[in-house]
Amino acid sequence: ELVSTYDAVVIEDLDMKGMSQALHFGKSVHDNGWGMFTTFLSYKLKEQGKQLVKIDKWFPSTKKCSCCGAEKPMKLSERTYRCSCGYVADRDYNSAINIKNEGIRLLALS
Repeated sequence: ELVSTYDAVVIEDLDMKGMSQALHFGKSVHDNGWGMFTTFLSYKLKEQGKQLVKIDKWFPSTKKCSCCGAEKPMKLSERTYRCSCGYVADRDYNSAINIKNEGIRLLALS
């Protein structure tokens, strides 16, 4: 239902090959069909007059403060984002806000 509510989906492109090597998932993650999934999703969205906006896999969604825009390194084990500006949020929530905002920015450029 969310797709019918909005004009775009903004899902962040993933480096599946890098993830499989770094996280020792082996070939299963690399071959999981991420490219096929995004192609299918894009096709289905176009049928409905909507579009898929891909955020570059190198966009620092996790490292960037969604409040002030400052960037800082984050270990994978850190689950809470704490910025020097005082903003504190769950790591994934902060990342999701950054992805949404980047998608809005990219839509405005197109």
